[in-house]
Amino acid sequence: MPFINIEIKAKCFHPEKVEAFLFANHAEYKGIDKQKDTYFNVPAGRLKLRQGNIENTLIYYHRPNQAGPKQSDFSITQVGDGPTIENLLAAALGVLVVVEKRRKIFYISNVKFHIDEVPGLGSFVEIEAGNMLNESLTEKDLLAQCELYMRAFEIEEKDLIENSYSDMLLNN
Repeated sequence: MPFINIEIKAKCFHPEKVEAFLFANHAEYKGIDKQKDTYFNVPAGRLKLRQGNIENTLIYYHRPNQAGPKQSDFSITQVGDGPTIENLLAAALGVLVVVEKRRKIFYISNVKFHIDEVPGLGSFVEIEAGNMLNESLTEKDLLAQCELYMRAFEIEEKDLIENSYSDMLLNN
């Protein structure tokens, strides 16, 4: 089943302040996930296999490269045997790039927050407001949630990132 996210990614110069805000606002803390995202060659969109100690998923999505809030349409499934699936997809499609990161994961209702450390790229914060828990939330509702947290985290326009970590690594 496809879902909609409105999401932002921004350079984060004060991850401790973002984390303090989340704890102060009773965010559910899921922990630190050491993630390996393997992106595969596909003709359209993006296909990535996420392998971590918390999240293990195969995700296919379309999202424009633009700074600020952007819509991401995606399909996702849980995976049990990541290494086998990675080998199968690598043989069938070829690997585009691998992104490794250390991610702190938080939730407030339908909004997911990531505080990421990506070797070679730095610190980032992501806000993902999605309709997976409540399909009645509109794109406008999700956008308003992202903008609320952008203000709370003091994210400035110049801090917004338009590309994915995979694009950033490919361009380095």
